[in-house]
Amino acid sequence: MAADNLLKVLQDAGLGSRRKLSEAIFNGRVIVNGTVVEDLRYPVIREKDEVSLDGKLVSLLTEKHTYIVLNKPEGILSAVRDDRGRKTVIDILPSKYQQMNLHPVGRLDKESTGLLLLTNDGDLTYCLTHPKFEHEKEYLVQADGILTHKEITALQQGLELDDGKTYPARVKEITDTPPYRYSIIIHEGRKRIVRRMFAKLGYRIPALKRVRMGRLKLGNMEEGEVREVEVSEII
Repeated sequence: MAADNLLKVLQDAGLGSRRKLSEAIFNGRVIVNGTVVEDLRYPVIREKDEVSLDGKLVSLLTEKHTYIVLNKPEGILSAVRDDRGRKTVIDILPSKYQQMNLHPVGRLDKESTGLLLLTNDGDLTYCLTHPKFEHEKEYLVQADGILTHKEITALQQGLELDDGKTYPARVKEITDTPPYRYSIIIHEGRKRIVRRMFAKLGYRIPALKRVRMGRLKLGNMEEGEVREVEVSEII
């Protein structure tokens, strides 16, 4: 029987991103056959080994990968669960998807709307969220003011934030999708990064909508609507 490394087995089970699962292993939260294992490459045979994460047994047999696009409404958390009882994106999915171990790919904050990809494919999640792959994300922005030419140039060159300088963004004014005034394209996933970039320039964002991730576009989906996609539509 062929063995796979522990990190891949956990990713294939749809239990989270590569980074979060790596942290779980390093922090001693993963047990293989009754022994704590802190080695990402520890060999696991799916057909006979027993793996648990945080005391819960993990199903090792590879699931069919599922890819769901959701037009996330405002006020919904981009999370699998919330210990404060707030509604998450999993809660608003049709019931047939709620038991598939799906997780959101990347961040879309509670106040923002638009394209959110959910999947149980850990490898794809890593590919889409790690900065080294530089997958583009496009947002429509409603700001509480009008950017100057100098401010647009600053966004395009990169801004110095408290956690480091942003990568250069592509920014343009738009007139065909009110109330949004700007389109911004970035390829990093730091928390609330677009809002923080505009806040650095002194602007608040009343509305922010993601309309594209890589090749995947939101299109004319209604808020709360979901659709299945093939991996070929994503990368």
